[in-house]
Amino acid sequence: MHRERFHLRQWLTLAAVFLAALLLVSCEEKRNAPTGTLAAAKVEVFVLFEGPWAFVDDPHDSNSVLALAPKSNLHRQLYVSASNEAILDGGIYTLAVPPHGTASNVPSEGTFAQGKISAQSLQRAMDDRSARYVIRLPKPEGYIAANRHVSRVGPNYPPDPSTEQNYVTIVSLRYAVGALSGFTLSGNSDSGTFTPLALAIETPQIRFAIEPSKVDDASDRCHLHSRQAFASTVKLLNLALFVDFPGDPSSCQGSDPQRSRSANAATHRSWPLLQFARQGIEPAPGLIASEVQRLSHSAAVLVSELVLAPRDGRGLPCANFISNDRRLTPVATATIKLILEQASLQRG
Repeated sequence: MHRERFHLRQWLTLAAVFLAALLLVSCEEKRNAPTGTLAAAKVEVFVLFEGPWAFVDDPHDSNSVLALAPKSNLHRQLYVSASNEAILDGGIYTLAVPPHGTASNVPSEGTFAQGKISAQSLQRAMDDRSARYVIRLPKPEGYIAANRHVSRVGPNYPPDPSTEQNYVTIVSLRYAVGALSGFTLSGNSDSGTFTPLALAIETPQIRFAIEPSKVDDASDRCHLHSRQAFASTVKLLNLALFVDFPGDPSSCQGSDPQRSRSANAATHRSWPLLQFARQGIEPAPGLIASEVQRLSHSAAVLVSELVLAPRDGRGLPCANFISNDRRLTPVATATIKLILEQASLQRG
């Protein structure tokens, strides 16, 4: 079975419009936050994450990290295993860890695929009860690569050859603890109540694993499952990232499930007026005029999807959304209204 499943890493900062950024832009005040102090050497326990996981600092707790993964028909249900095990439905869970050493800085090396995630996108992913798993756990003392695969990852499809790295595909979070008791999983299952599970640990490892729903096709030279799993993860987090494998035949790009997302992303980026609206910048009248000329009914629909829907999962009509959402700046609101109004006039 192939093991080229990806783990994206995001790091939060509270000092930017996008709350998640690359490591070197992360909030300096949080990077050495302790999770406990040890007086002597302890037993090392590794919490292994296998599957399409992404990691992001918990915006509500500077000592915690969130692990998120999509729930889809591509994979079996998540399970956690130590000396005992349990199958988990979608939900938000917390792994309690006994007293352990000081949290280390998250890794800055480029072999952890990295991206940006907005606060709205993170919250929307956590609230999507039908499509995600979330594990909250203390920041570890180290993030250890458990598996790697040579790949290319970037914001355009196909990713540029310059992005080629031996990326981490399975990661272990390392904790040095004084006892193997005290690892407990609790939380809320989307399908009902979840009884807290005390994990019995004899070999010092805990696995959170999401396995493919089907055995990999031995004749598949394109790693289609890995491409689909990566696409599901970045879609959950509303990220514009793509993966490619330089060892695959070039013809694989023709059947890559990421291609449709790439086409949509290219269309979105081609509208400068939307970028101004998102940033609350007053666009020049000439730019508004030229942009409006290119708008159609389908464009107006996409405006609502790109500018409005990502800010709220309520699915409100555009007019109601604009009037009710106070988070939109006046400039952004006026620009969006103008786009929709002019597009409506053109349709008439």
